[in-house]
Amino acid sequence: MPFDWSWLLWALPAAFALGWLASRLDLRQWRLEGRRAPRAYFRGLHHLLNEQQDQAIDAFVEAVRNDPDAAELYFALGGLFRRRGDYDRAVRVHEHLLARADLPAADRQRAQHALAHDFLKAGLLDRAEAAFTALLGTRYDTDARLALLHVYERGRDWSRAAEMAETLEGSAHGSFRLRRAHHLCEQAMQLQRQQRTTEALALLEGLVQRTPESARAWVALAELRQTLGQTEGALQALQALAQHAPAHLPLVAHALAQWSRALGKPHAAQARALLQTWASQHPPALDVTQALATLDDDPAHGRRRYVEHLRHEPSLVAANLWLAGVGLGDDEAEPLVRRALERACEPLKRYRCAACGFEARQYFWHCPGCQGWDTYPPRRVEEL
Repeated sequence: MPFDWSWLLWALPAAFALGWLASRLDLRQWRLEGRRAPRAYFRGLHHLLNEQQDQAIDAFVEAVRNDPDAAELYFALGGLFRRRGDYDRAVRVHEHLLARADLPAADRQRAQHALAHDFLKAGLLDRAEAAFTALLGTRYDTDARLALLHVYERGRDWSRAAEMAETLEGSAHGSFRLRRAHHLCEQAMQLQRQQRTTEALALLEGLVQRTPESARAWVALAELRQTLGQTEGALQALQALAQHAPAHLPLVAHALAQWSRALGKPHAAQARALLQTWASQHPPALDVTQALATLDDDPAHGRRRYVEHLRHEPSLVAANLWLAGVGLGDDEAEPLVRRALERACEPLKRYRCAACGFEARQYFWHCPGCQGWDTYPPRRVEEL
């Protein structure tokens, strides 16, 4: 049976028409999706500017679905998850980016950097350490070293923290000498707890020679020498503190008075002269006034020091200390009044972190609230 060529004449135009129609439908769908992706992106940006993080996340998720190859959308989405505290989802977003074989090297490092911060925020210090270590030698090298320093400090790995601080010395982020001194002081405390006092003493003596401006190093050395029965050596360390870090002398004024009195009048006179010289060159400090009153042999003269302190600086704590040597003339009311005054003075005797406002009765070199070093002024709340 001969082939009917008329069917071919009908089929070719029909196939052409169907192909043209299909291409138009695909083009329309592509344009529709193209419009939808930027619309979702801008809607997410609008929510983000209005601090509506949940709505912004939903919009960015939609944008990512419409354009799965847009790395910037993944970075924005991961950052939003981290800011909201949804660290598991932030980790998944950044791990998905790292799993892409077509991701450029710069974006891969950026994703690794974001993933490391996800782990750090989530408190997964071991995984954060591994992620930041992988960034050493990249354009995120300095930031990775700073983060690793924070990881080592949170993990109380003081030897590695000291090494990292030494490598960061001289970088664009300033000096790390005092921070490294804190790390070595923490190592000395660990050695003391392990009964390795000789090594701790050698560590601190070398530290004060290398970093004499570290107040904590002198304080730790003085306390260790006193523990070993070397009171004269402890006093020498406190005198060196007054020379190299005079602002911190109020922290050790009580110890200076107590240890010098234990060694006899010549040492007490020397300590009194040191404290008086300091008081003449600095604003009144309650701890120094109290230490001077302790060193006075005449109690009446010691009480007059509190009066002098009150002339320069009104202080409820100083007034309470002055009243401690005065009888109120009412045996029944006197203990009640003193108890009320002591209670009112307690909040004023605390130390307050200048960075986060965390208050504590004892002085901290490392703030428990914000984890900052040397953020506590060496004066109590009432004197600030």
